[in-house]
Amino acid sequence: MEPVIAEIKSSEYVTHDVKRFVLTRPKGLKFVPGQGCMVAVDEDGWRNRWRPLTFTSLPTARSLELVVKIYASHQGVTNRMSTLRKGDRLLLKDVFGTIKYQGPGTFFAAGAGITPFLSIFRYLHKNKAIKGNTLVYSNKTSHDVIMDDELAKLLGKGYLKFYTRESVIGFRDRRIDRDLLVALVQNFDQHFYLCGPEAFVHDLERMLRDLGASSASLVFES
Repeated sequence: MEPVIAEIKSSEYVTHDVKRFVLTRPKGLKFVPGQGCMVAVDEDGWRNRWRPLTFTSLPTARSLELVVKIYASHQGVTNRMSTLRKGDRLLLKDVFGTIKYQGPGTFFAAGAGITPFLSIFRYLHKNKAIKGNTLVYSNKTSHDVIMDDELAKLLGKGYLKFYTRESVIGFRDRRIDRDLLVALVQNFDQHFYLCGPEAFVHDLERMLRDLGASSASLVFES
C-alpha cells in the first residue's frame, strides 16, 4: 500500500501520556477491528520514520481514530505527534494485524495494549454482540487507564481493572499471575485475546497454555 495522507481534525489527551487523534479518512482505506497501520508525520525529516499504530475507530466510520501512547523520552514519532494540532498531516501505509475477533472470550490488555480491543468492542456493541466477552485490564495506576468510562459503558460487569503500583478502593492491586487466572477464568476452552508489552503477552500465553488453553484459542499480534 502506497502512503496516503490523513489530516488531523482534532486531538486531545485522554490520560497524562495518551493522546487521541481524529483524522480524515483516505479514500479506499480498509481495515477490520483490531488492525492498525504504519504511521509517519508528514513533515521534513519525519516522512521516513514509521511507527505501527492501531485504529480504534469503527471500520465503517467516516473519520479515523488513533489513540496513541506518547513516549516523550524517546524523541521519536509519538513524541513528535504530541505537538501536532488540527490541520497537521500524517502519512498512513501498510494495514496490518493478526488480532481479530474470533468469538466470545476473555481479553487481557496492559496499558496501551487496549487500543486494538477498543475497535473490537465498539464493533461488537454496535452489532449487539458484546455479551459473553470479558476484559481484564492491567495498568500501573488508575491515572493510566485509557477510555475508562467508555469501556465501563460497553462491558459493564465484564470490565475488570487491576493496578500494579497503586491501591484503589474497590479495585485490585496486583499483577495478573497464575493464581489470579485460576480465580478469574472458570473455562479455559474459550478464546483469549492478549495485547500489551512483549513480556506481558509472553507470560500470559505461557500461563494460559499451562492451564489448558489451546494454541488455537490464543489471539495476539504475531
